[in-house]
Amino acid sequence: MILVDAQSVAASRPGKPLFRELSLTVSSGDRLAVVGINGTGKSTLLGVLAGSVEPDGGVVRRGRGARVVALDQTAVLPSGTVRDVVGGGWEGAAILDRLGMGDLVDADIARLSGGQAKRAALARALVAVGEASENDLLILDEPTNHLDMDAIAWLEEHLAAFKGGLVLVTHDRHVLDRLTTRILELDRGKPHIHEGGYASYLEARAERAEREAGAERKRRNLARAELAWLRRGAPARTRKPKAGIAAARAVVDGRAPEPARADDLPLAELVRMPRLGDTVIELDGVSDGYGDLVVFEGVDLKLGPGERLGVVGANGSGKSTLLDVLAGWREPRTGTVVRGATVRVGYYDQRGADLPLDARVRELVAGPTRQPDWSDAALLERLWFDSDAQWAPVRLLSGGERRRLQLALVLREGPNVILLDEPTNDLDLDTLRALEDMLDAWPGTLVVVSHDRAFLERTVEDVLVMDGHEGRPGHAARLPGGFAAYVAARREARRPGWAGPASTRSPAGSPRPAPGRTRAPAGERRRSPSTLRHLLRRAEAEMARLAERQAELEAELAAAGGDHVALAKVGERLSTVTADLATAEETWLALAEEAETAGAPPAQDGSEG
Repeated sequence: MILVDAQSVAASRPGKPLFRELSLTVSSGDRLAVVGINGTGKSTLLGVLAGSVEPDGGVVRRGRGARVVALDQTAVLPSGTVRDVVGGGWEGAAILDRLGMGDLVDADIARLSGGQAKRAALARALVAVGEASENDLLILDEPTNHLDMDAIAWLEEHLAAFKGGLVLVTHDRHVLDRLTTRILELDRGKPHIHEGGYASYLEARAERAEREAGAERKRRNLARAELAWLRRGAPARTRKPKAGIAAARAVVDGRAPEPARADDLPLAELVRMPRLGDTVIELDGVSDGYGDLVVFEGVDLKLGPGERLGVVGANGSGKSTLLDVLAGWREPRTGTVVRGATVRVGYYDQRGADLPLDARVRELVAGPTRQPDWSDAALLERLWFDSDAQWAPVRLLSGGERRRLQLALVLREGPNVILLDEPTNDLDLDTLRALEDMLDAWPGTLVVVSHDRAFLERTVEDVLVMDGHEGRPGHAARLPGGFAAYVAARREARRPGWAGPASTRSPAGSPRPAPGRTRAPAGERRRSPSTLRHLLRRAEAEMARLAERQAELEAELAAAGGDHVALAKVGERLSTVTADLATAEETWLALAEEAETAGAPPAQDGSEG
């Protein structure tokens, strides 16, 4: 059954067209994802399909008997208790429990946080459609925001069983892989529909980029030929019709389509960070909570320079509170916090929505004490804010653009320790991939709280598991091996018949490493496995750079022929680079031996799993 049919629809926002000539049909059983960089109109399109946004042009028809249920990016709920607003009786209560809201069913909607309200709104939408109706169109805008990993896994299963049509915007690449059968990409105002899931979309997008590059090469070749003809002089040009002359000038004056964004996001060029010393941040016996509730206790943690640490656990286990303590925003109830003298913390928290709506982007980045200058513009350009967006008020920015602005504000401070609290919320897929690459090359210390499985797989080397559950204060302990080790431990904990020691299991069945300090005994300065892996990766990059330079100099040496002066100069540089490469190799071998002793052997394929 056809649920919604959109023909030649167009939409814009003040000063910017979003999309045009977009035609799309969604039927029962369809699984459509809408992707594109922030600000391309994904949420606007969902509003058009849902009927809450009137398009600038085109026609939207809905099937006879079709019913549309939509979850907006910003949850707007009626007053009342969570139970009354969500409805659905025991089924509604079960869905709330699955989404981590089981202890809030009788709470007043007005007292919920933004994340809790979004989860309540998602539960309300799921109750409204049920699973059986093929006449329902479910439209979800970033449904995985504010969900923990268990809730996301349950949501995947629930949506996979849904019989109606599904349209969603999400940054979660695992959800895209699992659920979608078609992907609509919005790119520079044009829609592109890809059959298949996330992998098919990436492949088709790469092919389109190759076609565009080929068309540009062809245009340049034609331009050279036409330019040569134009330069032959007036007598030669009289033998070509005037229309041909105009076409030739059009080819010469033409240019390739402007890319939606630059391909890279090099953090080294954006941030001038002070060098970190051996001491970064150390927690000893830290406990904290709110009111009578203690969310975690007895936390010991030592962060070293260059570490990549993920913090995982159920909603309410205290992950954001722990980051507030690390950032110095909160003083813990018990325990001590030590920060190194050179530490400069940049905290990318979940409070981006608190940006002043009437302030302009570049003025916020410059701060209240000075006028915006070229450096502010350069930073914003590298974060994909064009000249118009740089002077736009915050109220005109999309949710993802506001998160990128928040990232600019963090980077502007030049931190050498970055704390990221749910950084993937509202960011588009391109931004996530670029952010992952950027953090991979960043030399400072990184702590990430995230429920985005793909992001954790790419960015962290160890995880800190927080096991607080349903108001019971929890502990935190490091699990080496990164997110993959955490997933493997959870899978083992859920294996039928497995019953590990009670001290290493949380009530939710999540693994909890045996509690203990993560620091070395007094007087013993051993580097952690994650620090060693980071140093190994840097050593490998340095070896690759020197090997490439060595090959270049060897080629120059061969090209010098009998030029003895050139041979001497190039030979001297080659000798220096060869010696540096030998030193780098010795450094790598020493690090590899230390890592193997510490239980963190380097990966054989150059990656770290």
